[in-house]
Amino acid sequence: MLMRIFFFLIGFGLLVIGFVNIIIYMNFMTVGYSFKEYVNFIIRSSEFIYVIVGFIIINLCIFFKGGQYNEIRL
Repeated sequence: MLMRIFFFLIGFGLLVIGFVNIIIYMNFMTVGYSFKEYVNFIIRSSEFIYVIVGFIIINLCIFFKGGQYNEIRL
């Protein structure tokens, strides 16, 4: 259970880092970039990989059932 929480927090941290940088890059649109150029830049940046990896880790932590060690035996 603690490993799932740990990986969930790692995934959440990666997701937050990626989205914060994507929002920061929105300032390019005020400089004169079009929305299409902005999306093209975001897809090619490394922060987009953080978003994808964080999203995958969070989904694995939520929907993946662990083995026999997840049950508490008294």
